[in-house]
Parts: sequence; C-alpha cells; structure tokens
Amino acid sequence: MEIGVVVHGPMIIDSGYALKIIEFLSNFADVRCRLGGTMGRTAVIDAAMEDKIDVSKRLVPSDSLSLFADEDVSLIFLLNYGKSATTGHVFGYKVVHHYMDKNFHKDIPLIQIERPGEEDGTVVIWNCPDNLKDSMDELVLNIEDTFHIKRISPKDIETKHFGVDDTVKIQEDQYENNADIVKRRVHGVSPGENILVNGNVIGKSDSSSLTLVSKDGIIIDIIGGEIKQHGVDKLGKIDLNTAIVKTGLLRRSKVRPRVINHKSDKDVYNIGFLDHAAEDVYSYRDMDLIVTVGDDTTLLGSDILFRFKIPIIGITDGDLDKVVEDGYKSNDSVIFQVNSGYDDKVGHRVYVELFNKSNHLIINRDSNDLKNVIQELSDEITYIIEDMDIEYTKK
Repeated sequence: MEIGVVVHGPMIIDSGYALKIIEFLSNFADVRCRLGGTMGRTAVIDAAMEDKIDVSKRLVPSDSLSLFADEDVSLIFLLNYGKSATTGHVFGYKVVHHYMDKNFHKDIPLIQIERPGEEDGTVVIWNCPDNLKDSMDELVLNIEDTFHIKRISPKDIETKHFGVDDTVKIQEDQYENNADIVKRRVHGVSPGENILVNGNVIGKSDSSSLTLVSKDGIIIDIIGGEIKQHGVDKLGKIDLNTAIVKTGLLRRSKVRPRVINHKSDKDVYNIGFLDHAAEDVYSYRDMDLIVTVGDDTTLLGSDILFRFKIPIIGITDGDLDKVVEDGYKSNDSVIFQVNSGYDDKVGHRVYVELFNKSNHLIINRDSNDLKNVIQELSDEITYIIEDMDIEYTKK
C-alpha cells in the first residue's frame, strides 16, 4: 500500500502539522509527498523538508493529485491550513472537483485534512469507493482522535458555502445577459485584504462578499472590492474560471529563513530579469543576481532569494501591497524607487538596453567580484533613469 500526500500552502508546514501528519501516515503505509502550489516551497526550504516533500515540479494542487492518481497510489491526502475553515473548505471543494473532472474513472480514496490544531479543524472524505468505506471510516476516526479535529461531509460544505446572498446577486445580475462575461465568487474574504490573481495584486476587498468579473478575459469589476487598474493591466487576459485567486497575505507566519548556498558558475555571473512575476522566482535560484521590476515582485522575490544568498537590484515605484508578513533581502542588494507608475517604463528600457530583450544576462567573472558587477549594473540603471528625467531614490 502506498499513500500519496499533496501538501498545499506554507501554513500547514510552518505549523509543524505537515510533518506530524506525514509521520502519522507512515505508520500505515509507504508515504510519498509532493507540493501543490507555489508559496509552500519557501516553507519547505525553511523547514528543511526537501527530502520529505517533492518540490521539483511547479504544479497546481489538482495536478499534484492527478499525478498521484496516474501513479495508482492506494490513497491520496490533501493537506491544507487555510486562513479560515471557509477558505479551506472552498479551496478543497474546487481543487477536488478540478481533479475529479480529469480523473472521473479513478476510484482512489481522497481525504483532506484542514486546519489541524485549530478549533475548527476538519477532515473530509471527498471520494471513497464503497468497498473501502469501512476501512476509510476507521482511518478517519483515528485521524480525528489523534489530531483533535472533526469530520465534515462534502455535502455540508457545498450547502454551506455555495449559495449567495441577495445583495451580491442583485449586483451580479447587471452582467447576466452578456455571453462574454465570466463571474467568479471568492469565499472567506475579510475587508481590507489584497486580492491576487495568478500572483498579481488586482484590487483590495471592502466586504466579506466578493465577486470578480471579467469580460473577454480581462477583469473589469470587483463586486465587494476596489479594482487596482495597474495590477489588472499587468495581469492581462486570463481564464477567470481556472485562474489562481488568493486573498490576504501569501504567507502569514513569522519565520526564521533558512539560508543555503546556490549553485554558481565558476567562469561567469548569471544575472536574471524578473518583471512582475514573483511566483517564477524559483526558476532563478541558481543565478548570481536578479533584477526585479515591481514593488511586490521585488519584496517577494528578494525574500525568497535571501534563502539562496542571491542579491537583487529592484526597480519599484512605492506602490507596495503587503503580500508577506516580513521581507528579507540579501546583502549588497540595491533598491531604486522611481516616481509612481514609472517602474514599468524603466524596467522596459533595462530589459531592452541592458538585457537585449532576454531574461538572462551573462557577464564574465575575470577579476570582477559580484559587488563590482552590482555597482556597474546599478550605475547603468541610474543612467537610464536620469536620461528619462525621472526622480528617484536609491537604497
């Protein structure tokens, strides 16, 4: 018997429960674990759990579940620690339905453990063939007793969370007869939270009822929130039905980062260019220096790259949305802050003139040390900013 475990999000790891559950399940069978999602990878590194949780592939949770189904494991677990029971249950419902749509022929038991350690912690049997119900019930009872959580049924989750109040319905009705419109309700939101779509902050909530509206793939309205047009422009055209939507902080825990070395070429310095795409930062972990464009990309990118001793040169405009509790950056990092709205323009010129429209720049080491390379590249960026006659500060 083999159990596949999909670990989603940093909090289940930061809380210590991912390790506790993995060790518990190892008493019953061989256990293999992989990450589902992006932000949990930093938590895996901080917890030194790379030998227990496979982070080699960048997969959405439903694809991680599907991979285990393709490998014909005997049982699959989904571990999550949402900011509330509502967000955790809605997350599970949507992930499981995406997974089941692709694996309707697979009759593998699928169980979610949600918010262990909290008073509202739960365990959900999302899928179970009839011939295994007795054994799964016995296992879930063991999980309830061990982790002091309660069982909830998929039907209860659907009934509780997938209605809509009359006020929101009236506001949504204005888009009812437009075939180009897609509406998506977001659950478990608190007022004042950032709204992220595919890693881009596209607005802020001002209500606990939130609906995103897109037309021809472009977000045009946030019912229950305020739209951030700059973020929508950076996001571009999407499929709102399948987009990754998050609210609040991407990582809520205050943690001590684990700092490890990265691979480095002996002959050259590899320099990356990262423009408003912080969730892609792990593909740059073997570079020596990264130029980042955008406030949130710079904050999140520098925080992750700090763990690999990689400095950054950040181009920002002060339009910061707090997406992590604390942000770290490596020594020798340089941050430019230009006038509001000009980080994109400066970034584009840097991309064209210094990186030759590539996301990768190679500089021979010769006798240069990295500090000199950072200084020279910073001087060239300074020249571009001053040539554009833009006010700036440099830290």
